[in-house]
Amino acid sequence: METHGACRCGQLRIRVHGKPLVTMACHCTGCQKMTASAFSLSALFPAASFAVSAGETAIGGLHGGSKHHFCAHCLTWTFTRPEGMDDFVNVRSPMLGASLLLDPFMETCTAEKLPWVRMPATFSFEKFPQPDAFPSILASYAAQNSTIEGRGVLPA
Repeated sequence: METHGACRCGQLRIRVHGKPLVTMACHCTGCQKMTASAFSLSALFPAASFAVSAGETAIGGLHGGSKHHFCAHCLTWTFTRPEGMDDFVNVRSPMLGASLLLDPFMETCTAEKLPWVRMPATFSFEKFPQPDAFPSILASYAAQNSTIEGRGVLPA
């Protein structure tokens, strides 16, 4: 299964193969500022299943270990290559045509969450989980999505 997505102007196009490994919402103040909203939504994919199919990216946000990629033309935040997790790409799920089906399975940085936000997330973390926590999170997501049709699953 291949899913295509694009930034707001359509010049930056992306594609992913397969289903996400986990879906999430991040409440950190950095995501709030980069989205001009209460949180960012994303879906984690193996790096090997992700590609930029058209357009150019520009690095934005903090210029540290994690690389936040934006469309070089319209500056839409499209994906992140997380520091210390080189085998993964965190795609902003609204860039994917099926983003409405990608409920956040976990929420991160809830210590910075705006008080009025409510999420249907299964897991909540006050900070961003350490990389060694992800195997159990991914296993829980896979187990839940093998029995619940439609939650966090891109259409076939």
